[in-house]
Amino acid sequence: MSQSPISTRIDFDKPGIQWGTLNIPFSYNLSGWAQLQIPISTMAHGDGPTVLLMAGNHGDEYPGQIAIMKLMKSLNLEEISGRIIFIPAINIPAAKAATRLSPLDGKNLNRCFPGNAEGTVTEIMAHYLAHEIFPRVDVVIDLHTGGRGVYFYPCAHMHLVENREQLRRMAAATEAYNTDFSFLYADIAGKGLLPVEAENMGKTVVTTEMGGGEVTNAAVHRLCQSGLKNVLIHLKVLAGEETSRSDLGLPPTRWIQALDAEDYLFAPESGIFESFVDVGADVSVDQPLGALHFLERPDREPTIIHAPSKGIAIAHRGPTLTSQGDILFCLAHDVETDVLKTFA
Repeated sequence: MSQSPISTRIDFDKPGIQWGTLNIPFSYNLSGWAQLQIPISTMAHGDGPTVLLMAGNHGDEYPGQIAIMKLMKSLNLEEISGRIIFIPAINIPAAKAATRLSPLDGKNLNRCFPGNAEGTVTEIMAHYLAHEIFPRVDVVIDLHTGGRGVYFYPCAHMHLVENREQLRRMAAATEAYNTDFSFLYADIAGKGLLPVEAENMGKTVVTTEMGGGEVTNAAVHRLCQSGLKNVLIHLKVLAGEETSRSDLGLPPTRWIQALDAEDYLFAPESGIFESFVDVGADVSVDQPLGALHFLERPDREPTIIHAPSKGIAIAHRGPTLTSQGDILFCLAHDVETDVLKTFA
């Protein structure tokens, strides 16, 4: 019997199309008997894998939320071989508030796993995913951007995992997103990540960083949506012919990684940030990457941020206004050939 206080009318074993909500009991000043209702849908038909598809882990990351909402309304049941669980905005309070953290409890859902059935709203949702949803699925797709704080060159990304077969599945699915870069990243901001929880269960996990900031251009939306559909075709849960980058007239995806602490450059002091290079650019050792200027000391020379190594600027600070300790750049490096061989 489930320990979670979350209720739903969705039957995860039932074939067909279902629309419903995940209901989390909570109270606030104007309602002692309230529910946080998170929309969810399932499509199940025939034999095949079960895929969990979600976005809005951080509320201010919208391209994935739009991609899932469009996809779930466009598919026919006969196109499905297996089961897809759609949760377009898993952290809906944050999505409605345009914030990274939930405004209900100040929690970061992506740092709350494995969760707590008796905790805050965000901790309860993490517990439900980890104990009720993840065990039912074969694949977890968690769509992100850099939010308002970081702008990424649009890419699919993943962790390195020890299990070779799981690693190969994840790498193949990551490549199926058809992004220019496929990015291996490290966890620099604490534990409790959703992808790690799913990876530890042996799931095939695919995540993205589709740009970031307040503005999302049409090209990023198109990539987020077309790549997502192609991954589902690759996984054989959705009918269709998988498209490769070669089919699109593009070179192979470039595998890059940022696995060292020195690959993440933080602001040594507060100021307003000027980037000298665009994301996706190759940079050289000691190349100036940007500058911090000081509104209260216009007479002072700016602090220049230099590249500690040769690499690719995969992401940089989003807002110009910057506080000490904010991330300024993520510097990635080409993955070595012997590592790439483990993906084959």
